[in-house]
Amino acid sequence: MENIKRDKVLLDTDIGSDIDDAVCLAYLLANPACDLLGITTVTGEAVKRAQMASALCKLAGVDVPIYPGSEVPLLVRQNQPFAPQAEALGKWPHQGRFPEGQAVAFLRDTIRANPGEVTLLTIGPLTNIGLLFRIDPEIPRLLKNLVMMCGVFTNRLAGVGPLEWNAMGDPHATAIVYQSPVAVSRSIGLDVTCQVNMPAEKVREKFQKGLLRPVLDFAEVWFRNLNTVTFHDPLAATTLFDAQICSFERGTVEVELLSHRTKGMTYWMPDEKGPHEVAITVDSQKFFEHYFSFFE
Repeated sequence: MENIKRDKVLLDTDIGSDIDDAVCLAYLLANPACDLLGITTVTGEAVKRAQMASALCKLAGVDVPIYPGSEVPLLVRQNQPFAPQAEALGKWPHQGRFPEGQAVAFLRDTIRANPGEVTLLTIGPLTNIGLLFRIDPEIPRLLKNLVMMCGVFTNRLAGVGPLEWNAMGDPHATAIVYQSPVAVSRSIGLDVTCQVNMPAEKVREKFQKGLLRPVLDFAEVWFRNLNTVTFHDPLAATTLFDAQICSFERGTVEVELLSHRTKGMTYWMPDEKGPHEVAITVDSQKFFEHYFSFFE
């Protein structure tokens, strides 16, 4: 453990809606190369989302600061007012109360205390991050990396539409983030993440031990409506620690704000000198091997 170089990570998440957030957090807690400095939650019922995060942290035996963040987008209405998977919290010990109204300040203070060292991993709508970048415009330059599960870029996978949930959840915050001068900004879009999925019966087989056990309880709520888990957010997280899982290309990302029907749509133009990197391909087998290696 002492010989492992640990990467400092802040996680911003809407855990409690799609099951992949919990799958992602379990991975970060299980990976000894991840130094998880803190967690902020976003969208409706942010406290319940924080409680879910704390259940996994308690089981992992780590004291990670958790802050409920913004429950409403900057300008549009909230499309995700509830955290349905919190229904399964009764089975797992968790923290009940959290410091409220301090999520953005916590992110700001933590990044400023570790200039050039923190990777900010965002796996939900970008309200907290948009607020952070507007309140303190120097913060983007102080990050080591910004890695986002956000957007649709290549449209190479049949069945993927032009809109992605995190980007459209707060389109104005999404635009703020993509316009900010981050040294390394990486996006893993829906067109790539949809290539890593697992049917419910396989999830039930694989998620039987350790940190994956509470995730399975949360997943049973998810399975009432869908019988598949797509590993959107875990894929984004694994790219922090294994450069071979996804390939990336540089370009420029712009966000649609004018059209009501496509607000939050991401436009990507390849440009080797562009400020953004987007995932182009994924090695699905390598991803699953890497992910589950931490739960054997």
